[in-house]
Amino acid sequence: MPRTALLVSTALLAALIPVSAARAAPSADAPAPVPVDRFEGEVPFASQPAEGLFTWGGDSDDPPALRLAERPDAPEGQKVLTGDYDISGYGGFTHDFAANEPAHDWSAHRGIRFWWEGQNTGRTIAFEIKDGGAHGEASELWTTSFTDDFSGWKQIELPFTDFVYRTDYQPVGGIDHVLGLTGMWGYALTLPAGTKGRFAMDGVELYGTADQSLRASVTTDAAVHPVEEGGTATVRLTVATTGSRPLDEPVTVTYRTGGGSAGTADYVPAEGEFTFPAGTASGTSRVVRVRTLKDRAAEAAETIPLNLTVTGAKAPAETPQIVVDAHGLPYLNARLPVRQRVADLLSRMSLEEKAGQMTQAERGALTAPGDIAAYALGSLLSGGGSTPTPNTPEAWAKMIDGFQLRAQATRFQIPLIYGVDAVHGHNNLVGATVMPHNIGIGATRDPRLAERTGAVTAAEVRATGVPWDFAPCLCVTRDERWGRSYESFGEDPALVQSLETVIQGLQGRADGRDLSRGDKVLATAKHFVGDGGTAYGSSTTGTYTIDQGVTRVTRQQLEAVHLAPYATAVDRGIGSVMPSYSSLDIAGDGQGPVKMHARADMINGVLKGRMGFDGFVISDWAAIDQLPGDYASDVRTSVNAGLDMIMVPYAYKDFRTTLVDEVRAGRISERRIDDAVSRILTQKFRLGLFEHPYADTSGAADIGSAAHRAVARQAAAESQVLLKNAGGLLPLKPSQKVYVAGSNADDIGNQSGGWTVTWQGSSGNITPGTTILQALRKAGGNVTYSKDASAPTSGYDAGVVVVGETPYAEGVGDVGNGHDLELSPADQAAVDKVCAAMKCAVLIVSGRPQLIGDRLGAIDALVASWLPGTEGDGVADVLYGKRPFTGQLPVTWPRSAAQLPINVGDTAYDPQFPYGWGLTTLTRVPAGGERTLKALGVAARAAERSGAREAGRTLVTKARLIVQQKAGATMTAAVAAPFAEADHLLLTGRYGAAVDRLIQAYRAV
Repeated sequence: MPRTALLVSTALLAALIPVSAARAAPSADAPAPVPVDRFEGEVPFASQPAEGLFTWGGDSDDPPALRLAERPDAPEGQKVLTGDYDISGYGGFTHDFAANEPAHDWSAHRGIRFWWEGQNTGRTIAFEIKDGGAHGEASELWTTSFTDDFSGWKQIELPFTDFVYRTDYQPVGGIDHVLGLTGMWGYALTLPAGTKGRFAMDGVELYGTADQSLRASVTTDAAVHPVEEGGTATVRLTVATTGSRPLDEPVTVTYRTGGGSAGTADYVPAEGEFTFPAGTASGTSRVVRVRTLKDRAAEAAETIPLNLTVTGAKAPAETPQIVVDAHGLPYLNARLPVRQRVADLLSRMSLEEKAGQMTQAERGALTAPGDIAAYALGSLLSGGGSTPTPNTPEAWAKMIDGFQLRAQATRFQIPLIYGVDAVHGHNNLVGATVMPHNIGIGATRDPRLAERTGAVTAAEVRATGVPWDFAPCLCVTRDERWGRSYESFGEDPALVQSLETVIQGLQGRADGRDLSRGDKVLATAKHFVGDGGTAYGSSTTGTYTIDQGVTRVTRQQLEAVHLAPYATAVDRGIGSVMPSYSSLDIAGDGQGPVKMHARADMINGVLKGRMGFDGFVISDWAAIDQLPGDYASDVRTSVNAGLDMIMVPYAYKDFRTTLVDEVRAGRISERRIDDAVSRILTQKFRLGLFEHPYADTSGAADIGSAAHRAVARQAAAESQVLLKNAGGLLPLKPSQKVYVAGSNADDIGNQSGGWTVTWQGSSGNITPGTTILQALRKAGGNVTYSKDASAPTSGYDAGVVVVGETPYAEGVGDVGNGHDLELSPADQAAVDKVCAAMKCAVLIVSGRPQLIGDRLGAIDALVASWLPGTEGDGVADVLYGKRPFTGQLPVTWPRSAAQLPINVGDTAYDPQFPYGWGLTTLTRVPAGGERTLKALGVAARAAERSGAREAGRTLVTKARLIVQQKAGATMTAAVAAPFAEADHLLLTGRYGAAVDRLIQAYRAV
């Protein structure tokens, strides 16, 4: 998603910027205007790196529809740019100049103007220009606005002096915070949200002569300058000019300390004046020093504003604050027990400060960076795709350090806890190691490998300054129509529990002692509880069909299927838990469907009470807005239900104010607030954030390293499930001539899936990695590639057709919401053509099973590849026999959509392939048939009695191979049901019973 639009609503943006009136026409002696856009077709509809017009929006229906239309009343030329919009979140359009051409120089002009056909809506429209940087998506954003309060065509003039620096979304650290105008990359408009509308625009051009008297500004190196008591703070003041030319006139700066919480006994007052003479080069700096005084008192942090008066230039947007660090207080003593530190700090905090700790905002939604201190915010997050510019490890660390610096301006300097959805590696970061999604990890059946993937993820996340990960998802997926199916380890709670070793990979030891390490993060178990069990058609969220719907269960089903993984997570020391958007309807409890964010019986009663969870509960994205009632009711209900921190991406001001009001009105107890804040502070202390709030980037060199990618490669290899292998087609031999086709053979974005770089993910070359096609070639295969199988198919030993899904996330991917479980017509055609011409292996790259139907007979080998991530080499490893196929189905593979939902243990169970199915290669299947199975059963019981876990698993695996060899591709309900049940029994340690079920399946073949 273009950064112009990222997570900024029109209302939010309008609050930041002045409304400029339409200007009068320039005087007759002004220079001729310079066209930017005539909209006669000279600029195409295109996006980076080419020059072009493109649209963007917060959701799929938010981008406006643009077209060039001939109009007899066009103010300039024959055509105008016109469009329709119906924006619920945010949306607009951009004209970016070509990234592979030089930037444009606008510095000689007074401003930019254009013709706008007013609709007299009274709505504010934001206009943004892009200054400096490498290209239009790595430039500083400067913004102003105009109001559509007129009818018909009108020329809008926007002087460059009206544009203000966007504080909410910029290249990290900015470029120079100066509207230089010498390196311009285009403009963008944000259209009004919340109403349908249309617009027309024409004749964008630069006009007038640059206003020399207003082009100088004075900036500071930072808004906050912490200093230890007794130290000296240094504030650097820099003069800069639009166009980066020397000053025409002198600029004088007068400074004086005073007015903050520090008294004159805390520092030596400083005042003075200096002048940047005419002719001073843009970028010249002067330094002001303020000396603080040391005493013996223990104190909270105190502020010393450095008040500035600037003559001849614009003053800094903020008054720089010198902060004398808090010192001598017990909570700052790292040698004290965490419980004691928490109690001391909590006793000193005001209600407003406590409410701030319970508030989490989206980093791109901050109306000003100073809001972190002004509202004493406890946390920020990056939603999916909310990334710094450039999207590099260094930029992440610098961005988060900048936010942490702001927190140092609060009384107790409580650090932020920054969170991201790193659900399969540090997936928001370009260049990170992207693991297979959880559904693939479920196919590995490898707890040790799951832990290693978690460890790699934690190391890469923490090295960018992020200490908190909203993972793992412990949902038990029960219906593959769910758009979040791939976030689950599988349909069997026992499988999910077995792979919760990932928590130790993320956090370290269960007692939390490893959390302060530079390669560990706080983990989050989500989504509590029952999100994987929602009924198809029960969702009331937009066009979603199943996500965020209702889970209808008996108390016994709830305990056995959905709650069990959370008990395991609590035992493993999980640090935070996130409730589900979905509703829970427990048979017989008389409540009906209740949103999980409101279920005190489950959060306070079961999670915190019965399970003994001592971490904190974080809401999902704006989830309390889905509760019935007004906003005060939403806040009251969710906090009283046991939520400790509320993710209110845009509403952080309203939430904090409302929470304080509810407490003062007695509708939320102070005891509940203290419990919530204690839980949050405990994890901040455990993470070592008070001692080390800033990023430890010592591990940054390992991000995307060969060692980390080796773990992902192994995970990709072990996740491959061989469903059919007629005639032993796989593994391939390097000597074979192989024809490769299919939409997902050469697409790193498709094989990584959703939650990769952006929330929904996207097709194409979105991040470094190895596609399956590239991996096959690297493996030494004699490969010919034709995506659509249009190239001649004669003369090949084997075909490999890689098909499946394109990326999606959450309810956007629900079946019925523009998705189904069928292969696309293009994929079907590729499979049909290749498999008719040669022996073929079909690889399905998807987040859930795809319906094969009657094509199965024409396919020699079928592989469920899931979403393997960036390391396609792992797929090639098993295809060419470097590693054996060992993966097993983590979910049941249905014959038809009519069977859904279908899960192990169902009374009617007749799938295409049962849960746990997975053929092997490079492994000898034991001979002896049923006689051998009976012997394995005896040995399995002995292993069970003696607690020999590894031996028991090995014995059941051998029995499974015998059954699979006999069953082949012929699957009946009589075989499938006991086979699937055996895998569940294996995971629960009942090895003897598992072999008994396999004997039953063997006899049914």
